[in-house]
Amino acid sequence: MSAIATTPATSAAPLARLLGTLDLALAAIGIVIGSGIYLVPGLVLANVGTHPLVALGVWTAGGLLSFFGALTYAELGAMRPEAGGIYVYIRDAFGPLPAFLYGWSAFFVIANGAVATLAVAFSVYLGQLVPMSPIVSRIVAVGLIAVLATVNVRGTRRSVTLQNYTTIIKVAGLAGLGLVLTALGTPAAGLTPPPNAAPTAAGFGAAMISVLWAYEGWQYVTCLAGEARDPQRTFPRAITLALACVALLYIITNIGYLSAIGPTAVAQSQRVAADALAARVGSAAAGIVSALILVSIVSATNASVLSPARITFAMARDGLFFASLARVSPRFGTPAFAIIAGSVWAMVGAATGSFDQLLTYVVFAAWIFYGLGALSLFVYRRKEPNAPRPFRVPGYPITPLLFVAAAAALVLNTIVAQPARAAVGLGIVLSGVPAFYWWKRSAAPQPDLSTPNHVPE
Repeated sequence: MSAIATTPATSAAPLARLLGTLDLALAAIGIVIGSGIYLVPGLVLANVGTHPLVALGVWTAGGLLSFFGALTYAELGAMRPEAGGIYVYIRDAFGPLPAFLYGWSAFFVIANGAVATLAVAFSVYLGQLVPMSPIVSRIVAVGLIAVLATVNVRGTRRSVTLQNYTTIIKVAGLAGLGLVLTALGTPAAGLTPPPNAAPTAAGFGAAMISVLWAYEGWQYVTCLAGEARDPQRTFPRAITLALACVALLYIITNIGYLSAIGPTAVAQSQRVAADALAARVGSAAAGIVSALILVSIVSATNASVLSPARITFAMARDGLFFASLARVSPRFGTPAFAIIAGSVWAMVGAATGSFDQLLTYVVFAAWIFYGLGALSLFVYRRKEPNAPRPFRVPGYPITPLLFVAAAAALVLNTIVAQPARAAVGLGIVLSGVPAFYWWKRSAAPQPDLSTPNHVPE
């Protein structure tokens, strides 16, 4: 990585527009589908009283709400196709402070914390196939981050190509898993509610929270809009295609689980994919599930290194983070320093395990910013009524309002159900306030040549 040194003349260079519709869609799918779909369905079914049709309804409703969010961000991304995504939308609509707090929490906990925990999860699942000591397991986690950081530094096209292959493999594997389990199982019995099924409104709400977490992550693809070719067309297509694909995959897979072992067993299982495959194929199939999860985690980790680094890059370009993180490598054309900084911080978390608890405190707060990002659409519609809008969200204003309401419900549920955790999480986010004023006073923004009409505040 020693070849990434930049000069002042190149530090404000724009990122190249290399990404097409399929690249963006696969990046979004890759960051959403991690290990959750292999683990969460049992919790969802338990929350709705083991009623399989209600559980499928929750997965469908969660997919629709996420799709409404994707439609909202499709309009925003087409209007402002800049590196940084949600950070840019919040900054231009509500000012630099809330945007900075989003970037601050993403860098120090949310995004890079997710990279660390995904890497640790990779080493844990790999340990099921190849026994490792705790020290070796940590080395593997750190090594995975180092490899993916190197790929991302050496070229966006390289990292996106890796992303495309790993996402295609895991999509094919997940679809195949669902279809095989459905074919070998008994769908009619799996979709029939057991006699004691007793869904409640509270259970439905709790299940919806879990499902929205399972869909979470697609928002990060907005960070790549600044590197999209013809972003006014490709970005809306990609983000909506990705959410439709994820929702369909989740439904297919859940039907497969239910067909294989029935709703009661699914609700009681903590390793539903392995249990369902073992019931229909045999215990040796556990290795297949582990391999699928490993590929899935690599894909999600790579996407988590690729996308959020653009938030850090955009913050630094606004003079609100270390100036070196705004540089584009003249050799590789990537925001190399932003990638390295985030990855090194994630390695620290993977080596020490220090992010696991912090992430549980702060991740709910990300939905405050997702809701703010969607609300920015209303600000733009009011302040810039005549601005070019290559894509307009259908069903406005209901569509974005439903997504904002879902984000608010998730945040409020956490505050009510776990007030101590929520207070700690909000405290971590607000710790960025003094840092914001320090950077705002001591640093001047650098121009973003990829958006010549934008003048940072």
